[in-house]
Amino acid sequence: MRWNGWGWNTWGMGLGWLFWLAVIVAVVALIVYIARRPSLPDKKSAEEILKERFARGEISKEEYEERLKTLRST
Repeated sequence: MRWNGWGWNTWGMGLGWLFWLAVIVAVVALIVYIARRPSLPDKKSAEEILKERFARGEISKEEYEERLKTLRST
């Protein structure tokens, strides 16, 4: 079927371009989404964990100071 000299091949080629444009837009959107999502929280240092244990009352002051001194010496 022809319409003013343009055949179905023109429509097919146009749809092909639209398909590849949609693929490129989807890839760019995926990259932007991955780049913007929040990252995992950083791991706590040994001193931070020790401070939290002391604050919760899991270890005594003497044990806290001894372990802190050990951590800082290595």
